Amino acid sequence: MIDAGGATRTYDIEATRAGRRVDVTHGRGVVEVTETTRGGTPVRTARFMAGRVLALVEHPAPRRAPDDAEVTPLRKSA
Repeated sequence: MIDAGGATRTYDIEATRAGRRVDVTHGRGVVEVTETTRGGTPVRTARFMAGRVLALVEHPAPRRAPDDAEVTPLRKSA
């Protein structure tokens, strides 16, 4: 949530594809939120003045996607 001069704005930034992540950094009065690929290449970046940030909420990724099939464990041979 960002203070927009008398009102608040909410921005949702999420990893849009499998294997991507969202990195949050802050320094020198700026909060930067970046969607990053597995290799570390930034895809999208949003920058906000730290003094205007009211709340920053991070939600962990689910452990398993709902469409994933159950994994059958391999059996050890004797």
